[in-house]
Amino acid sequence: MFTGIVETTGRVVEVQKRESTSRLRFGAPTIAGDLGLGDSVAVDGACLTVTELSPDEFSVDVIGTTLDRTVAGMYGPGARVNLERAARLNARIDGHLVQGHVDGVGHLKRRMKSGEYWLLDFDIPTEILDLTVEHGSITLNGVSLTVSELLPESGVRIGVIPYTYEHTNLGELEEGSPVNVEGDLIGKYVARILSARGRDPAGKLHEGRA
Repeated sequence: MFTGIVETTGRVVEVQKRESTSRLRFGAPTIAGDLGLGDSVAVDGACLTVTELSPDEFSVDVIGTTLDRTVAGMYGPGARVNLERAARLNARIDGHLVQGHVDGVGHLKRRMKSGEYWLLDFDIPTEILDLTVEHGSITLNGVSLTVSELLPESGVRIGVIPYTYEHTNLGELEEGSPVNVEGDLIGKYVARILSARGRDPAGKLHEGRA
């Protein structure tokens, strides 16, 4: 479990493509020394397991499902990634509850400067948008963010303060850049309960169900 508060960023050092998996090696001197084999790390919001360690680097093995559902398959050497170690239960949760289970990939549609901060518009998969509410939470590349506005045609607008813009990889995104998207955990459970009771998340009664 994570909080969506990015601790630091790292860089992709090496990508080893194998038959059905990839081994990714990251330079992360800020946190690598405190990691252990088997630890969980959110890399751009995807929960991955540490399989190799050195004082300044760590490696993870990424299987087909993760390669298909996240931006991990698009990494190249030098790419900047957001990093967060697993949350401690005795610590404050400054963001929101983030599982590190990426639901899909979105894309930056538009970037606008508004005074001292930025407005970023993203297209996200419809199934994630259905779980999203205005002023609710969403995770983009592992960053816990508040939805400023729901946009037509499967989009969300996010306001990003200068600190977040500079200390995560959100500030390096270009129009069209892909991002990992995790919908709000509470929204997922509400949608599942409503579906089991014969209603879709919009509140419509399914035929033949009471």
